[in-house]
Amino acid sequence: MGIPKIRRNEEILQILCEQGHVEVRDIAARLGVSEATARRDLRRMADAGLVELVYGGATLPRNRRNGYSIRTRRARNIEAKRVIGRLAADLVQNGDCIFLESGSTCGCVVPFLRNKKNLEVVTNSNLIAAELGEHTDFNILQLGGKFRFERMDSVGPFAEMTIEQLSGFRAFVGADGLALDIGLTCMDVETAHLYRAVVRRAAETILLVDHTKFSAPTLYKIVEVDAANRLVTDRPPAPEWAEALEQAGVDVIFPNATSSPTRATDNATSSPTRAADRGKAEIES
Repeated sequence: MGIPKIRRNEEILQILCEQGHVEVRDIAARLGVSEATARRDLRRMADAGLVELVYGGATLPRNRRNGYSIRTRRARNIEAKRVIGRLAADLVQNGDCIFLESGSTCGCVVPFLRNKKNLEVVTNSNLIAAELGEHTDFNILQLGGKFRFERMDSVGPFAEMTIEQLSGFRAFVGADGLALDIGLTCMDVETAHLYRAVVRRAAETILLVDHTKFSAPTLYKIVEVDAANRLVTDRPPAPEWAEALEQAGVDVIFPNATSSPTRATDNATSSPTRAADRGKAEIES
């Protein structure tokens, strides 16, 4: 049985993110499909704005200032992000005030929030605000500021000024990469500044990252790992990460696990096991 189309698309995007360019013949060889099938896959992905076609293959569209577009990000590791989205949504209680940043993993939390009641949602994402506005009656506060079309979000001093006036919310924040010695990182300085302010003002910070983000830091530091209260991911972290997170007091939630020092969930379909809350780490401004 061949590889499903959605899985092929994810594999192609993964190659592009690693190499910046992919050729039709390489896709065919790696995925075990014909070159005609590989070309059709690339055309469909180009029509969806996920790739740009070039002679013999494709490249990944990239906004030079702001990193990969939100469409491209949402198509990567989609199954892992859906798992994380479901587990993260299970942490949200009716009546909560939460912050959802504009990344693709936080975007996957949104569909699982529709059965919640009386939520207040703060976001810098146009897409998240629109989706929640269409399907729920939540009270939504959308941050203003510098609009980034490729990411469909707002950043900059005006967004940061608004966050500085807020408190008591639970922040759900993603990252482009993590490192034990650096912490949470992202690909642009404006995002780093805003999310640093979010974490500083939040009553609780829940970090949402899939398995590909561990030990893969990007350029700009957001905060140290111990600034998070909890971490939700799709696979058990590697032993060195599990140990470091436990020492940092970060509760880890992931599917298909039995009880462990990282206090994981029982299975992928159940609600996440909630570890005892700890005080949020002090963050230097």
